[in-house]
Amino acid sequence: MELSLRGRTALVTGAAQGIGRAIAIEFAHAGADIAICDRDDEGLRSTASAIEETGRKAISGLFDVRDGAAAAAFVAEVVGVTGTIELLVNNAGGGFVANFMDVNEKGEDALIRENFTSVTAMIRLVVPLMPESGGAIINISSIEAHRAGPGYAIYSAMKAAQENLAKTLALELADRSIRVNAIAPDAIPTPGIEQYGPAEIPCPLPYAGRPEDVAGAALFLASDAARFITGTVIHVDGGNHAAAAWKRGPDGGFTL
Repeated sequence: MELSLRGRTALVTGAAQGIGRAIAIEFAHAGADIAICDRDDEGLRSTASAIEETGRKAISGLFDVRDGAAAAAFVAEVVGVTGTIELLVNNAGGGFVANFMDVNEKGEDALIRENFTSVTAMIRLVVPLMPESGGAIINISSIEAHRAGPGYAIYSAMKAAQENLAKTLALELADRSIRVNAIAPDAIPTPGIEQYGPAEIPCPLPYAGRPEDVAGAALFLASDAARFITGTVIHVDGGNHAAAAWKRGPDGGFTL
């Protein structure tokens, strides 16, 4: 089947840079009009410009996804322009490095709202606006949902919650022909993670990942080529999830 999104509208959160930006632009190349939101004004304008260069429509919203009123107003604006939203990509999220015992109640609440509550809120806003023919929701999770996350305990827990939510909603929304899946990236250097460590993250494959690799998986899940796929997680991580504790050594072999 053709990986085409012609005639559809996609809403991508956290689209000012990195994975969100790559997904928004990839969807535009596939023929969709794109609604994007972020709190980075300059990055948002850059992504909108790249979308418009493909000949597709870009609708931008400058706000924090934790602001429920702003999210509701943006979704209403998008539907006022496009009439409907067929595709939703919950990409916005983030965190900070701190051991669990050093995270206070305020910090924990901020992490939960950014990485989980904003996702549930956006889904509740968009699902009623999806057409009778159905739609697709993609949650951008992380490999940290599948392993311990020292220094990122709440972030990792919320990413795991995102994936479980996708599985449950895949069942609850199936009668509306709405497919719900997740993507768990790793080894993808982006501006959002470079502040925490080296730009290149090792993986079994002998080359680095790129945001566009996640965008390719998202395009597949959003398209009719994935019409019978729902409730699953695609790992875009260069093999890190499969590798578990195995590490590639300088000689090319693997050791524990």
